[in-house]
Amino acid sequence: MTDHVTNESAERAAATPPARPENDQILFYERKPAGFWMRFWAYLIDLLAISAVSSILIRPLFALFGWETAETVWYAPYAIVTAIVFYGYFVLMTKFFAQTLGKMVFGLRVVSLKTERLSWSTLLFREWIGRFISVTILPLYWIVGFTALKQGVHDFIADTTVVHEDAYRKQQMARKRLEGSRLQESESI
Repeated sequence: MTDHVTNESAERAAATPPARPENDQILFYERKPAGFWMRFWAYLIDLLAISAVSSILIRPLFALFGWETAETVWYAPYAIVTAIVFYGYFVLMTKFFAQTLGKMVFGLRVVSLKTERLSWSTLLFREWIGRFISVTILPLYWIVGFTALKQGVHDFIADTTVVHEDAYRKQQMARKRLEGSRLQESESI
């Protein structure tokens, strides 16, 4: 009789499928966001490039026509032309190369968090309106160092971030199985 009970419990254990784990662990790699200091040094190189263009092309043109370049008001012709060069540089370089000269030197790239390519509207918000806000209120740019994706105010406005081109970070995600459904929830670990 004891033999019969042992065989019956063994058959019952074999008939029930093994319990599946509640969560699946998924590993994936994502591009590593560029931190504050990398972006800062890239920005300094961009400022040097813009300054060089202004000094080599714009200042001599103003001197040739006898226009004043020493006025300090923001609406002076020289200030307006250099502002156009400043914002135009960032918009056009980011649109056509997804990076500026400074970002090229450090291997950084601007990527959209929503779409595959950067649209004109995204770029105008990021590089013109967002950069104006970041440059005008300088401490706002420092939040790059404190956010998970290393985003500045201009990145938040346009749903973009700056990443390293050749550096990746390993992420782990848990997918939780829902009972009675093939749907799964995802959560980062």
